[in-house]
Amino acid sequence: MKTVFALTGALTLTTLMGSAAFAGPSGTVAFLMPDQASTRYEQHDFPGFKAEMAKLCPDCTVIYQNATADVAMQQQQFNSVIAQGAKVIVLDPVDSAAAAALVSLAQSQGIKVIAYDRPIPAKTADYYVSFDNKGIGKAIAVSLMDHLKAMGLPTDKGGVLQINGSPTDAAAGLIKDGIHEGIAASGYKTLAEFDTPDWAPPKAQEWASGQITRFGADIIGVVAANDGTGGGAIAAFKAAGVNPVPPVTGNDATIAALQLIIAGDQYNTISKPSEIVAAAAAKVAVQFLNGETPKAEMSLYDTPSQLFTPAVVTRENLKAEIIDKGINTAAELCVDRYAAGCAELGIK
Repeated sequence: MKTVFALTGALTLTTLMGSAAFAGPSGTVAFLMPDQASTRYEQHDFPGFKAEMAKLCPDCTVIYQNATADVAMQQQQFNSVIAQGAKVIVLDPVDSAAAAALVSLAQSQGIKVIAYDRPIPAKTADYYVSFDNKGIGKAIAVSLMDHLKAMGLPTDKGGVLQINGSPTDAAAGLIKDGIHEGIAASGYKTLAEFDTPDWAPPKAQEWASGQITRFGADIIGVVAANDGTGGGAIAAFKAAGVNPVPPVTGNDATIAALQLIIAGDQYNTISKPSEIVAAAAAKVAVQFLNGETPKAEMSLYDTPSQLFTPAVVTRENLKAEIIDKGINTAAELCVDRYAAGCAELGIK
């Protein structure tokens, strides 16, 4: 941070007292993400965090690591950033339960831990920043249930598949709870559900393939917890020759998912520009570096928390939520086979 000079009183007083220099914050901050199954961490979360840190604390050192869904690797990375002098660690855990020991280790050395995206229920972190994950689950489910009703599909015939996220991810558990609420209120039934190890799309596809063989035309929709698992389900239907594909949900608004929505293969996703949460985490980190206590709007798992509310995106509002808000451009989305769908939606 550039030195800031405060001029107090008259020139003569300034001459007597000299200029009072105030040093800005500095220190090492680590940003530890869980996996690469979703492209968001490299494309959105870390760039957003890095940009905000550069604005708020240009003298800070930012360390980025991705654990590639490996619990042991994340533990090694956590120990490494402590050895490198990190004063604040922003942690999106591979395994929320295992992360409790990491929080304890850091706090025993006076290091602040900001739980990011995924909460750490078994140990109180110093702060938690995320989108409202339970709200996300309920929103995508309700959106799909309303769509099924609008299609005139009866509640007493067939049902939906539910594809959840990783069983080691507490945020996935919150999304799962929200989906349960959304489906329960609709009158539609769940044929089967699956917790996807590591959020891996191939594992979601493999499970969905088995359910297509098992239930066939009784599957009227799929509530998938994110775009990767939703994409896996869509691939399974296409491989089985199902046309049209039953409506499938998603979450994260990846380019691939937005293109599937444009093409009519995916019903919805959640637009949650990760840069928003990343910037909030950076602000909290700098407050900790300054010795401040960040304000919290609520508490989750006894942790001071800030949760953001995202938007559900379907074909009907994709242009308004994604293109008009500058999240993605037509040049990024409207290529090859998606050009015709973009034209239908007025995306140029």
